[in-house]
Amino acid sequence: MIKKGLIGIVGLAIFLTFAFNLKSDWVKSFDQLGIDTFRGNSFLEPFHYIGEPIFVVIVAIILLVFLWFKAQNFRAMIFALITIAGGNLINTTAKKIIQRDRPDIPDQLTSYSFPSGHSMTGALYLLTLAYLLTEFRSTGQKVFAYFIAIGLTICVGLSRVAGMRHYISDVISGWSLGVAVFMVAVIWYERRKRTFESLQK
Repeated sequence: MIKKGLIGIVGLAIFLTFAFNLKSDWVKSFDQLGIDTFRGNSFLEPFHYIGEPIFVVIVAIILLVFLWFKAQNFRAMIFALITIAGGNLINTTAKKIIQRDRPDIPDQLTSYSFPSGHSMTGALYLLTLAYLLTEFRSTGQKVFAYFIAIGLTICVGLSRVAGMRHYISDVISGWSLGVAVFMVAVIWYERRKRTFESLQK
């Protein structure tokens, strides 16, 4: 539990570091490095579809239906709503507060840039899937699930830099804030689970 809390704190710290330094020279240099490295990458660009809101909503609905009818795990349903729906609300709120413009390209999106919604909600729903679907599985299966989830999360985030929809600082901050929200939800979920199990004894 302490380890999860520390990971969440580190994630929040990374997010805040970028949030309070968006106009600094080191962030601008870092963002330019991201553009020079990933812009136009044809391998990464298609991964943005995995983080599209409609895709995330469909996956979330399927997960909730499974948890409701198949697993009968209502506490896990709340967990999924906290991470996916709650995370999206936090992302939207942060964007409205910070109001960072996106990279200047033709036909750019009109919404704000920081933190990246694809990166944050992508991390949240993929980590949530890995966590819930392997809750009662072996360690090896858990490692494999998280490997896939983290790999896809990275590709989704970098696809936004490849397509010039976000700066690399937007993406890393989205990942970081997503991890922080995820860890808070995990801590809540596991505490509630232990409380319920202790009452059953």
